[in-house]
Amino acid sequence: MQRTDKINYYLDITETVLERGTCLRRNFGAIIVKSDEIISTGYVGAPRGRKNCIDLGVCIREKLSVPRGERYELCRSVHAEMNAIINAPRSEMIGATLYLVGKEVKTGSYVPHPAPCSMCKKMIINAGIKRVIARTNKTDYTVTDVSEWVKNDESVEGKFGY
Repeated sequence: MQRTDKINYYLDITETVLERGTCLRRNFGAIIVKSDEIISTGYVGAPRGRKNCIDLGVCIREKLSVPRGERYELCRSVHAEMNAIINAPRSEMIGATLYLVGKEVKTGSYVPHPAPCSMCKKMIINAGIKRVIARTNKTDYTVTDVSEWVKNDESVEGKFGY
């Protein structure tokens, strides 16, 4: 028997967390780990007290054929990364790693090129998280240094016509 490496160990836990997701389109799980300790977990779901898409039987973004990465203001859900950050004290997130796994609801396959949206990136930066590790398949993953998002600011003048 071969022992699972530490990164895939945390990604496996993250994958279990995503099973609580309530989206009809794709579900993500996120965990924040610091000093080999899980600080917080999060999954996709409507704000507390509101009905989830699975309860309503409709995903408005899916119904309107909104492409991935666009029109998040239409979504009922809070993203997994946001929920993990909301549930953790900033002092515990500084220098931490956020693990991220996403799966397509219809096929159960991993989300291709998983990455936080621009809103989640801003929250991750402000939380003080150092890196994001995202699963691309059962054993492979990408590692992103959050400082790259700060250096390559996608909101800089000129990129979006400001």
